[in-house]
Amino acid sequence: MVFNSTLTTTNKKLQILGTRGIPAAHGGFETFAQGFSIYLAQKGWDVTVYCQEDGTGPIHEDDWQGIHRIHIPVKQEGAKGTIVFDWISTLHAAKRKIPVLTLGYNTAVFCLLYRLKGIKNIINMDGIEWQRDKWTPMQRAWLYINEKAGAWLGNHLIADHPEIKNHLGRFVCDEKITVIPYSARLLKTADQNYLSRFNLMPGRYAILIARPEPENSILEIVRAYSDQKRGFPLVVLGNYDPNTNTYQKSVLDAAGDEIMFVGAIYDQKQVQALRFYARFYIHGHTVGGTNPSLVEALGAGSPVLAHNNRFNRWVAGENSLYFSTESECAQKIGELIKNDKLIASMKAASQDQYRTKFTSRKIHGDYERILTEHIN
Repeated sequence: MVFNSTLTTTNKKLQILGTRGIPAAHGGFETFAQGFSIYLAQKGWDVTVYCQEDGTGPIHEDDWQGIHRIHIPVKQEGAKGTIVFDWISTLHAAKRKIPVLTLGYNTAVFCLLYRLKGIKNIINMDGIEWQRDKWTPMQRAWLYINEKAGAWLGNHLIADHPEIKNHLGRFVCDEKITVIPYSARLLKTADQNYLSRFNLMPGRYAILIARPEPENSILEIVRAYSDQKRGFPLVVLGNYDPNTNTYQKSVLDAAGDEIMFVGAIYDQKQVQALRFYARFYIHGHTVGGTNPSLVEALGAGSPVLAHNNRFNRWVAGENSLYFSTESECAQKIGELIKNDKLIASMKAASQDQYRTKFTSRKIHGDYERILTEHIN
């Protein structure tokens, strides 16, 4: 699709729904909502973001960095709380009759209300969420229904990866879908002092950042790294509880002495430092589209060793390394530890891949063009 580079954004209005709100504290969609809403506000848009609050009380509103926020308290927790929040947000947004950007399709059946009221709604369809192993059959059925509902009810769809567009193209026309991946910050430097907490040295550790779930190949990666002495640790971020989760216990049991489980870290500066100074990044995701953690690794110039699938290859590019089996993963780890020349060339390749596809300026501009084209 060819876009007109000259846009008039005067008096443009948008509501952003589908996240827990801003400032970001939870995940990729919240991070995007924060960055994109600030970008739009600076371009003259009137932007509203719906924010989920824990507890009870009336809906209240305020402004943050030029963005209007609508806070909705919800007493329910977990997935039930998210559904309640999405329903109340949808009812509230429908009354305002302002175009909507919906991030995710997990409650897309509610978007029927926008259709009935003639409100334009652009939906980011995220990954193929119902295929994830962690869901129960009932949860999977709910997500499957909502994926189809989002595809049919949205006025236009954003796919974060070409393979997601191919998937959606089986039940809506291609013209209704535009591929726009996630973005991430370009990380040119980071505070090395954050490494001292873990007694780490720059370039003397590898890193793995992922939810501890089977589809992310954590167990295979940990076993591969532990099959021999590597000379420096693999730093694993995330909470691992052997008492309540059998998969997490299996990962901990398989780990050798060089695996460092550092827990979940929510301080972004600390995460950035750990990512920036790692010798290489290991990415085991097998399901989904463009994973934000992988894009962040590219933005940090990290050499990438990723699971070999169509999603990761499009994101990380042909100059990254890939594994299909545990033994192949172990062999590639050995190459990355020993070969300084390979590391240098892969760092440059990651930076090139980031600049070509994933800069915030490019992604935000693409979103703005789609909104301008489809909400009028």
